[in-house]
Amino acid sequence: MSGDRYIDRGFKVIVDRTSSTVKIDFDAPHVAPHHTDWLKDVIKKAGAGKIQPEPYWPFDMLEEKARPKLRNSFYLSAKSRISDDKEQFLYESLLMLQRFNFNRFLEAIEKGKVLVDFDAKTTHNHGTKFRIRQDSWPELYDDLEEIF
Repeated sequence: MSGDRYIDRGFKVIVDRTSSTVKIDFDAPHVAPHHTDWLKDVIKKAGAGKIQPEPYWPFDMLEEKARPKLRNSFYLSAKSRISDDKEQFLYESLLMLQRFNFNRFLEAIEKGKVLVDFDAKTTHNHGTKFRIRQDSWPELYDDLEEIF
């Protein structure tokens, strides 16, 4: 799910700075026509209104979880190819990323550069993930150093 648009099932990520939360919005009119049967099932089971209770993460909890994992990172860019049935890599650039900036993380959510993925299948729940678009990593940090 993205923060810059509703996906075809009617969900959007909202950064609510007033309540200091990141929340998930559902808006039935944004459901694409090819999901009509799914929407009818949702309306039958839960109604067409907002999700109750509304899924959300307080800013402080998100920052507490993200900061230790993202404090400092490296961003390596490479091309790959298969040669003799082995994958080979040509490393093109390496950035050292320092001082993770939580406000930039929130802005990246709003711009659709950080996505929320409810990785739940019908038989197993793999949890919720925040996925960062590959070219967006540097935007989350205050200090960047090009190594090569």
